[in-house]
Amino acid sequence: MSCAESASLLLVDDDVTFCKVLKTALERRGYCVSVAHSVEQAIPLAENNPPEFAVVDLKMGGAPGLVLVRVLHALDPNTRIVVLTGYASIATAVEAIKLGATQYLAKPANADEIVAAFAHAANGEAAISAQPTLIGNLEWEHIQRVLHEHGDNISATARALNMHRRTLQRKLSKPPINR
Repeated sequence: MSCAESASLLLVDDDVTFCKVLKTALERRGYCVSVAHSVEQAIPLAENNPPEFAVVDLKMGGAPGLVLVRVLHALDPNTRIVVLTGYASIATAVEAIKLGATQYLAKPANADEIVAAFAHAANGEAAISAQPTLIGNLEWEHIQRVLHEHGDNISATARALNMHRRTLQRKLSKPPINR
């Protein structure tokens, strides 16, 4: 199948190895994949050829992935955008959806999970976990929301949470538990 017959997909992540592996896996599933390693590289690619699908990492060097989500949605509101992040939180998930993302996945996500997220987006369905959220993960999400509200300023976040700065840094160094 040639690229002209395939659905276009823009993959944006600053992890070069992850991009190579995911690009190959998505091409095997019938997508024509373009890769960028920053928002600044991705915007010209998207403007020249708005993709039907996009996979965008949330945190990269340079501009954050949410900037690209906004641009992609403005170029074509029908683009199905999956946001990937190693630091999943409710606050960033809500913000990503408000800006135009159709799904939000925590890393590590494989090609099958990403394709399934595109399918859920097409059906208007959201994946809902049958397992309750762990208390530690709720705390992590709350800390991430407050941190975001304070512009990622650790000291201001610690004051807002009435927590010692070093305690906050220790909690931030331990990502949430995936089960």
